[in-house]
Amino acid sequence: MHNFEKLVFWQKSIELAKQVYVICVELPKDEKFGLISQIKGSVISIPSNIAEGAGRNNDREFYHFLGIANASSFELQTQLILTRELNLLDAEKVDSLIANLNEIQRMIYTFKSNLKK
Repeated sequence: MHNFEKLVFWQKSIELAKQVYVICVELPKDEKFGLISQIKGSVISIPSNIAEGAGRNNDREFYHFLGIANASSFELQTQLILTRELNLLDAEKVDSLIANLNEIQRMIYTFKSNLKK
């Protein structure tokens, strides 16, 4: 088992989730059950799957859950791009979130590579 709270990419994904929740307030109310729900689900899935994988019985299972977390990060990236393309959110704010997300994606990838060795 790994202590997920000490993993920097888990910490960064928690910070990202807080930032995303704050920015979701700026989205139109009619997106509450559409895009907002999808965005929040994706961003919560990232640290949640990291934590779940860390609590599993072996590194193979942890590796699997890191893959799920990474997939959720790409889902979130797509949704954020869509908000930018539809001019629903300020492009600069979205780009900043995506830059943070890309850093998390790289960290997960690196950790997965080291875990597999």
